Amino acid sequence: MIGPSENPEVFLRELFDAAVAAADPLKCVPPHLPEPPKGRTVVLGAGKASAAMAKAVEGNWPGELSGLVITRYGFAVPCSRIEIIEAAHPVPDSAGLEATRRIIDLANGLGSNDLCIALISGGASSLLTCPVDGLTLEDKQDVNRALLRSGADISEMNAVRKHLSAIKGGRLAEAIAPARLVTLLISDVVGDLPAVIGSGPTVPDETTFADALAVIEKYDIDLPGAIASHLANAASETPKPGHPVFENTSTVLAGLPKASLAAAAKVAFDAGLEVIDLGDRLEGETRDIACEHAALALDIRNGNGRVSAPAILLSGGETTVTLNGNGRGGPNGEYALAMSLALDGAKGIYTLSCDTDGIDGSEDNAGAFISPDTLGRADEAGIDAKTFLQNNDSYGFFEAVGGLVVTGPTCTNVNDFRAVLVLP
Repeated sequence: MIGPSENPEVFLRELFDAAVAAADPLKCVPPHLPEPPKGRTVVLGAGKASAAMAKAVEGNWPGELSGLVITRYGFAVPCSRIEIIEAAHPVPDSAGLEATRRIIDLANGLGSNDLCIALISGGASSLLTCPVDGLTLEDKQDVNRALLRSGADISEMNAVRKHLSAIKGGRLAEAIAPARLVTLLISDVVGDLPAVIGSGPTVPDETTFADALAVIEKYDIDLPGAIASHLANAASETPKPGHPVFENTSTVLAGLPKASLAAAAKVAFDAGLEVIDLGDRLEGETRDIACEHAALALDIRNGNGRVSAPAILLSGGETTVTLNGNGRGGPNGEYALAMSLALDGAKGIYTLSCDTDGIDGSEDNAGAFISPDTLGRADEAGIDAKTFLQNNDSYGFFEAVGGLVVTGPTCTNVNDFRAVLVLP
């Protein structure tokens, strides 16, 4: 293992790799597989990790098996018995619509002696797309884009999505009943709430149409006419806790963000670092969180912190980027850029911020790495970091000065991973 002072960038990447490995579906799914049924076993699911989860089921299932899962373009893993379909994320497309309709048909064909293993991970909210009667794919696409721009958190976005869908918010469980249903989840949401992960297609939904309308009003989202009419005049709610469709169901959290942070913390501890785990549930405006973490790192660097250098700050969760510009990038790149500005070249502080799915926003990078000379390189290139931050163009900034972290799809997803290394 490369030591933290020997090569900070390589060391921080080792921490990230350890976090991702802890959420590898091939490791975390098999221990939670149920007993085979009398009848058929059908695997259904969606998400960035769903193809790898399906592979894990295939490799450890003793009997007959079939099914269909939907994953993001580029996240497919070859399977022999479970069909893998790729579709668009974060804005749904026709491939996702067609595959979702097929999933509903498969669910409706299950009987009381059958078992459905549902594999749900982050990204399922967009990949499982089947508008309720009266709405179109284009309506859903417009709403998704508006929600992504609004600054709404994932729970708020999913409250809206559930009430426009024929499969989310427990509707898939309705289709699967009376078969036995076991849902395996890999969590990408703060709090690890099953009803929020992938918009909870197989679990009870406690949100209402009124909650969805409240989100629309809070963020002043301009709705297509058909969607506004549906939310205001809905005929039926999503199934709630206690509904009979959930009597023969169980839900297991197979992959958790906190387990990934713990794996990274062990690597750091074994390397002789003081470790501060800030938790896996951080939320808030990305650049504000970056400034808070910069202040903590500077305190440690200056001898006023909770621990002494060498030390590492670890955190997870999902921060929010409110778009004011038209640049490229995601929350991890924005965090790194804002962190660089807040540190202002402070010696001995290095940061890596990456999405564990390998894709930060909609670009090809997982996130970014900064060092004490990041702003110096920008100055030499004639680039103003503040302007890039104002334009939400972290990708353009790090593409120009160096620092993009490119991993490719990891085929898992336990939210963001941030590590701030403070050396003496």
